[in-house]
Amino acid sequence: MATAIEPQTVDLTARFPGKVTADSRPGYTGFLVNKENLVEVAAALHNEFGFDLLTSLTGVDYIAENKMEVVYNAYKTTGGAGLIFKVQVERVDPIEVPSLTHIWHGLEYQEREAWDLFGIKFTGHPDLRRILMWEGFEGYPLRKDWKEAFYEEEIKPYKSRWPEGKHILAEEKNVFHDNLNLPKGFDPEKYIVDKEEDLYASLERHTLKDEEGRMRTDHVVVNLGPHHPSTHGVLRVAVTLNGETVMGLKPVMGYLHRNHEKIGERNTYVQTIPYTDRLDYFNSMSNNFGYVTTVEKMMNIPVAERAEYIRVIMAELSRIQNHLIFVGMLINDLGSMYTPSLYAFEERELILDIFEAVSGSRMMCNYFRFGGVVRDVPDDMLQKIKDLVFDRLPAKVDEMERFLSENEILVGRLKGTHVLSAEDAINYSVTGPVLRASGVPYDLRRADPYSIYDRFDFDVAVRHNGDMMDNYLIRFDEIRQSLRILEQAVKQIPQGPINSQKPNYQVKVPAGEAYGRIEAPKGELGFYIVSNGKANPYRYHVRAPSFVNLTAVEKMCIGTKIQDFVALLAMLDIVMGELDR
Repeated sequence: MATAIEPQTVDLTARFPGKVTADSRPGYTGFLVNKENLVEVAAALHNEFGFDLLTSLTGVDYIAENKMEVVYNAYKTTGGAGLIFKVQVERVDPIEVPSLTHIWHGLEYQEREAWDLFGIKFTGHPDLRRILMWEGFEGYPLRKDWKEAFYEEEIKPYKSRWPEGKHILAEEKNVFHDNLNLPKGFDPEKYIVDKEEDLYASLERHTLKDEEGRMRTDHVVVNLGPHHPSTHGVLRVAVTLNGETVMGLKPVMGYLHRNHEKIGERNTYVQTIPYTDRLDYFNSMSNNFGYVTTVEKMMNIPVAERAEYIRVIMAELSRIQNHLIFVGMLINDLGSMYTPSLYAFEERELILDIFEAVSGSRMMCNYFRFGGVVRDVPDDMLQKIKDLVFDRLPAKVDEMERFLSENEILVGRLKGTHVLSAEDAINYSVTGPVLRASGVPYDLRRADPYSIYDRFDFDVAVRHNGDMMDNYLIRFDEIRQSLRILEQAVKQIPQGPINSQKPNYQVKVPAGEAYGRIEAPKGELGFYIVSNGKANPYRYHVRAPSFVNLTAVEKMCIGTKIQDFVALLAMLDIVMGELDR
């Protein structure tokens, strides 16, 4: 049923003697590449070894060793295990690393993020600007020597709050105007948004030019957002228009950024689980799944058999309700207000009833634990799941598709409107339904199976036109495959314990690193964690599909009409809580 996973067979040390060494640190894997050879090695991985999909880039501040490290995770869209390669540089500003965006364009936003949060300058990057923090922000918040305004201790639980519980409000210790650190020479009273010029200059550089021989027309810059309902949250997009044609486009994000990763490094491993709920808040079960799987990999512990089935059931129910809401809100974005989305929300509410029964919460479920789940599924809920899976949901999905998919206005808006080709989707590190709608049958449940997905019989949904119609229809395809998985899971679920570990508010994670990933409804959701053997992660990074997939939005929209922009953005199915983190 599952694709056989090839072990990592690439020996970069033999291919690049003296330029690459194996990472021999205990608990670490992959290769360390000399900075001056990084571009050469990366090009060989892409062109010679076939690692065409680079999904994750993150920085790590090893302050004790006076090193800054950049970690890359590369994969093949044909499936199999990935390859990790890294580059280390001295921790002395300016910290410079060559940009690899000319090899994998999907690194554009991820390199900007590492620059913004770590101060790593990627030389040769086409548009290196802050991406999540504002221009008046002082310092690089993910460096280990950076302290926030209400800084109390490096890690939780804080001594002032546990075990005695005697807390002091930070506001009482800090005068309000002293809590904000500003860059040297920066006066907010005299602040003029001159950095807007950087945005518009970048927009101008990436704007299509008028064709020779055609009448010259004025280009108009229009800002959509940040508080605009059509942008799926607090997102701003600067667009250059020639009439109604999009000539250039630059998204501006970070309005919802709360430095989720810094919080994760302050928390204990268990404390972070409910914080993952707040990423893609439509899919907290999937967020839990990706995080606990990564930590379990580091702890090298088994998962209770019954809990494995419960996890898959919750993840697939989450995928179904996500895709139903996608369809309903897409029709809403196209102008058919309320009715289709309310039909979708009706089915979602029935699924949320199940989430509430097992976890106590409808949206922020906090349900998974290391080694299993926090509580069992009640018998009446298991019967309700069976009723939904075998009876109601298949009929309702068929009904919704019958109502919508032959509507001439819907077909006219979606069919033939290009989204991404297979080559562009891979190069821009796009994953999930958008990649599969471009003709690439890459699904982690098959390509790199995790949990117990290798036990189920299902197909990877794929379509080959790469237009908006295929991107819309593939959600129905994926819902039906999820129902196939659920039918098997509810029949096969065994009795037994729901956790292989004893309940504990802290866990011991051996020193080392791990990158875990799952096929979330929106694409590859990955977690990169570095442990130093203590109760809190030394480095905690979220590879958010909403953030990485948005890298392709400019490529998708240039040359199209402005009225198609809202629908094209909707195809990426972004959630700003996950995108901004």
